[in-house]
Amino acid sequence: MTTATPPDLDRRNRRFGIFAILLAAIAGAVFATGTAGLATTFQLNDVFGEPAYATLPALVVPVAPTALFLALVIAGVGLYQAVRGFGDRATVVISILLGLFVLAFLVWAARGQQLQVLALLRGTMRAAVPLALGALSGVLCERAGVINIAIEGQFLAAAFTAALVSSATGSPWLGLVGGILAGGLVGALLAVLSIRYRADQIVVGVVLIVLATGVTSFLTSQLLVPNPGLNAPDRFGAVTVPVLGDIPLIGPLLFRHSVTVYLMLLAVVVVQIALFRTRWGLRLRAVGEHPKAADTVGIRVLATRYRAVILGGMVAGIGGAYFTLDAAGQFSREMSGGRGFIALAAMLVGRYSPAGALGAALIFGFADALSTSLQILNVGIPSTLLLTAPYVVTILVVAGLVGRLRMPAADGQPYVKE
Repeated sequence: MTTATPPDLDRRNRRFGIFAILLAAIAGAVFATGTAGLATTFQLNDVFGEPAYATLPALVVPVAPTALFLALVIAGVGLYQAVRGFGDRATVVISILLGLFVLAFLVWAARGQQLQVLALLRGTMRAAVPLALGALSGVLCERAGVINIAIEGQFLAAAFTAALVSSATGSPWLGLVGGILAGGLVGALLAVLSIRYRADQIVVGVVLIVLATGVTSFLTSQLLVPNPGLNAPDRFGAVTVPVLGDIPLIGPLLFRHSVTVYLMLLAVVVVQIALFRTRWGLRLRAVGEHPKAADTVGIRVLATRYRAVILGGMVAGIGGAYFTLDAAGQFSREMSGGRGFIALAAMLVGRYSPAGALGAALIFGFADALSTSLQILNVGIPSTLLLTAPYVVTILVVAGLVGRLRMPAADGQPYVKE
């Protein structure tokens, strides 16, 4: 692993600094112009759900002074970054500046109106569910050395199966089990083709996506459309955690969600601990880094990869079931809308770590929820353009990682036992 030379660091500092100053110029010139006398109200309470025992007052901020203040802060920090630099903390500092820029944008976008902050944050959490679970699937597979491009296909197979099983049985729990098994089945296909037959793993992933898209579309037209009763699954309702759910802001944000949200958070914690605090995780990571050495010390490389890929498919199956048992309440063709690929990006941004993947999923989920909030605020941006926000953010974030991401050493490399 190479280290950056001083000229490289200087160029990086200047680039980050100029980028921050550009953000400051936009915040000052656009967000503070023509907004004199206007104010934005940030509503911090759950106005759509159950009332909490205590409430928080609405936060009213003047648009122009707030935008100018944030622009000055961003510009000052950017100037320091360009001249001196923050060293290893530069990425964290730039992330904070991006957050301040987004805050300035929100103040401007909701000028003269009320922004439902809690609704935006709850929407972020819900939108992050399939992204985080899909990213976890990718982490499990790629830490074991198998590239999983097929997350989108696992989502579709699980969403269809969950809707069908739940509709037929009247139980969302059985639907969830069906979705998990469907995701595991796609994972098993990926494992057999990639591990046993040593096919190109990226090609296999794309083929499985096309297969899942075609099969679910065909079965929808032949089975679900003629029989609407088979596409009316029982959905998971919101579960409020006693006492914790009544805490202002935090309660509705974290403790008033459906089962799938809690399962996502639990899965992140379990996989994080399993990967980095158990012998199983150590062996799985060894298989993904140096399979020959792992085989030498007695680790069953192929069996470990099989288990990791199938388990990853089952985790993605929970994310697929979310679409029909929580978000939409029915299956429709290609309803995952490319979120399997965003989940892959979350895995990369999270640097193959479950906790990091959750953080990245929340960022992309925020972009998704923000596009919905901006449509409600009627900011004058075309709705079709707003819908592209999650994908644009994904491209920009991943582009920033080019050349700076270390993948598992044996990722994508078939292993042949000697």
